[in-house]
Amino acid sequence: MANQSRFTPGILKKARWHIQDNQVTPESVFKARRHIVKAMGLGAIGASVPGYVQAGLFDLFGEQPKTSFITTPLTFEANGRFGKDEVLTPVDKVTTHNNFYEFGTSKQDPSDNAQQFKVDPWQLRIEGEVERPMTLDYQDLTKLFPLEERIYRLRCVEAWSMVIPWVGFPLAALLKKVGVTSKGKYVAFETAFEPEQMPGQKSRLMGGGIHYPYVEGLTIAEAMNELTLMSVGLYGKTLPPQNGAPIRLVVPWKYGFKSIKSIVRIRVMDKQPPTSWNQLAPHEYGFYANVNPAVDHPRWSQASERRIGEGGLFSAKRIDTQPFNGYGEFVASLYEGMDLRQFY
Repeated sequence: MANQSRFTPGILKKARWHIQDNQVTPESVFKARRHIVKAMGLGAIGASVPGYVQAGLFDLFGEQPKTSFITTPLTFEANGRFGKDEVLTPVDKVTTHNNFYEFGTSKQDPSDNAQQFKVDPWQLRIEGEVERPMTLDYQDLTKLFPLEERIYRLRCVEAWSMVIPWVGFPLAALLKKVGVTSKGKYVAFETAFEPEQMPGQKSRLMGGGIHYPYVEGLTIAEAMNELTLMSVGLYGKTLPPQNGAPIRLVVPWKYGFKSIKSIVRIRVMDKQPPTSWNQLAPHEYGFYANVNPAVDHPRWSQASERRIGEGGLFSAKRIDTQPFNGYGEFVASLYEGMDLRQFY
């Protein structure tokens, strides 16, 4: 079902992703906090915060973006197996605190710079070790596969996290549609290469030094796992461009950079594909990138995380990080016998 409310006879029931009224920080309070922090100066904040929690910290108080991209309601069914007891991250945080270096390296750059990004027409090519290579447009993807809502935790490698209601379909359904051959061992993904629309692809400084197009990869077992989702929306509507419109990957037990955005190509391969962050800094970003509190990033601990909620910097809750981001019951068997310190 879609839209912000669901109806049963005589009862108006809010959708599950609606936060309660008492969980909302009034806009005036939010702005006042931001003003106080700015008045303190970023240096004062940096001096008071341990180094291992500074990654991405200051971007929490960016100005609200001027949005012009129009998202539309989706029709879907809620999948109650996932995240039913989670407190959702407010949608304004989900859409303004983003890593999408194609639009800039600051957390707010994507929402500022992506609003004119064109997602129609859009084509996704699936090829490689498949029996039926095909090219699908956005309408094909949303018609061929029933959409469902899943509430997943998102854990960034920078040690912050969110809880997001995604709308999409299992990647396994798409792979079954094209038919993976016996040689298919890995799945490679590629983001759109549109330097005229994506300023980070034109500038190595603005684009974080990444060699574009951005590429990612999974083993075929990871790709076929029931958790792995191709998302076309969040909070009941189509994806905004800063969150990876029109279609992206969501792999909730891995660090967020594995969930590649704005995908145009999927290639099933017989060997492990290169990945962008592994190419840029292999000693920091492995191919697997499973959330693991026992394996620190070389520059900060991964033992805990800041859960971004309704407030700002001072209200972000610090919680223990769970192995596989808490999804071990679904995915731990994929890595039995594997040294997760070596294969990080």
